[in-house]
Amino acid sequence: MDILVMTRIQNQVLALFKAEISPCLDKHWKEIPLSLDYDLFDAPGDDLHEALDKYEKQFCIDLTGVKWSCYFPWENTPLFTRWFKVKREHIEQTRKPLTIKMFAESAQAGKWLYD
Repeated sequence: MDILVMTRIQNQVLALFKAEISPCLDKHWKEIPLSLDYDLFDAPGDDLHEALDKYEKQFCIDLTGVKWSCYFPWENTPLFTRWFKVKREHIEQTRKPLTIKMFAESAQAGKWLYD
């Protein structure tokens, strides 16, 4: 694929996520700008769901087959386990990063590339 097309798609994907996801703040209360390497694990859930819906429509990428438990293992851990058996930090150590770059690369390919 042409470099200009790849860059254009990356910029479009990044712009979409910037428009939909509220910026996070660092420990000094400074805004953390979204970049291609931004881990969406920290994004507010409602913002992320809206961004993913728009991403699917804009880039015609089907995300129904994504194994979200790889990226958000705590949310996919049985309730009994969460209450009694393990700490969240232990489960979160197994998670894979979910970056905007992954969505940009998938948009370029025309399908979800990861899991």
